[in-house]
Amino acid sequence: MDTLSTPESNSRRWWILANISIGTFMATLDGSIANVALPTISASLHVTMQTVQWVVTAYLLTISSLLPLIGKLSDIIGKTKVYNAGFIVFAIGSLLCSLSPTIALLILSRVAQAVGASMMMANNQGIVAQTFSSKERGRALGITGMMVSLGSLTGPAIGGFLIDALGWPSIFWVNVPIGIIGFLYALFILPKEKGVRLEKSFDLLGSGLFIFGTVILLYTISNGESWGWSSTPTLVGLVVSVVLLVGFVFRETKAANPMLDLTLYKIRLFSTGTGAGFLSFISLFTTTIMVPFYMQNALHFSASTVGLAMVANPLVMVVVAPLSGWLSDHIGSVVLATSGLVINALGFISLSLLGTHAGFWLIAAHLAVFGLGQGMFQAPNNSSIMGSVPRSKLGVAGGFNALVRNLGMIVGITLSVTLLDSRLHAIARTNPALAESPSGFVMAVHTVFWASAITSLIGAALSLTRAGKKNSP
Repeated sequence: MDTLSTPESNSRRWWILANISIGTFMATLDGSIANVALPTISASLHVTMQTVQWVVTAYLLTISSLLPLIGKLSDIIGKTKVYNAGFIVFAIGSLLCSLSPTIALLILSRVAQAVGASMMMANNQGIVAQTFSSKERGRALGITGMMVSLGSLTGPAIGGFLIDALGWPSIFWVNVPIGIIGFLYALFILPKEKGVRLEKSFDLLGSGLFIFGTVILLYTISNGESWGWSSTPTLVGLVVSVVLLVGFVFRETKAANPMLDLTLYKIRLFSTGTGAGFLSFISLFTTTIMVPFYMQNALHFSASTVGLAMVANPLVMVVVAPLSGWLSDHIGSVVLATSGLVINALGFISLSLLGTHAGFWLIAAHLAVFGLGQGMFQAPNNSSIMGSVPRSKLGVAGGFNALVRNLGMIVGITLSVTLLDSRLHAIARTNPALAESPSGFVMAVHTVFWASAITSLIGAALSLTRAGKKNSP
């Protein structure tokens, strides 16, 4: 049994939360900050865009495949130990990224960086949930949820300024001092753990099935559009990944100490919460791809102007997420989380009404709506999820919740690009000139926004099924 301080006796809990916030922001920031650097890296290292996109994809794939594995390991050897070591691994990976002279070394360094990010992401929610009582858990998770969104959504804007001022390596080496400070800070502030359960066996077979199945599936989805969805490589990749993941599920039901405790899905609040979160991030991350394309290709705004408009989302979240978390401690999670997804759906519907002459402030106002909706949804949803599981399984639950978030990002980005291309091709078959015009592009983007609105509404319906269910104290 780990011996993190009980919530009632932990007078340092807000300082602990500050450290968790640093790690959360730093890890999620690097999931998106590299997006804006890809053209510069491509030119600097003399590689194609198809190659350089793996700077982002390798990072997200590594995190997605490792989160449940690290969550399980953390429950065995201690959440704070793994979390704090993640700072150093992340800082080393960042340093290697900034010094990489070739694309191969940069991608490998991003994998190392992602290992450190996984170590932090898998444990941040578990440490917070175990540090704070049920009366304060929602507010605390609201702050960490705010840091997740701030990291993910401010990445392009921050990256753009750093690249213009200091070059593309600066987006990586800026993490080095932050990682070292976070590590030293955590040594003094995070509670110590004793009585670690090293005697438990580890499910190596299940871990291997999950990692290979997830990587092959996400790799196939990421390349499905370029390969062709009915091509042999795509079909083989999908079949192999499904077989491996089905084997993983079968293995986990038989293993004495499974890597991923699938019995968590018997907990209604956990299953509906993670499902709603997955759908939320699928829909939300269409904006990180589609809005910049829309503003640059159809409205002809500069990249820096696009970055400024994108800041509207996290600015609103800074205010809304902690308030929403605080409210969820008093009135429950269902109303807030469900309302947040409905607001997101209305935001997508409103975006689909914009044409080829929308102004900067109008678009920024629309993006602020998503800050409101996601701020209302994320903290109460995370509080509901983490409050529903036994304390001994907080590491696994936190890792799986972070996994769902990253899978939602990847799927949202991939499906939005695929849907956009499919719609443009359909328009081109009947009117080639329209497909090449800003009006045709806007028509295709509107299709993506409507699909995102529907996804958000499905998530809201799923979230609403939690009504009447209670979290554990």
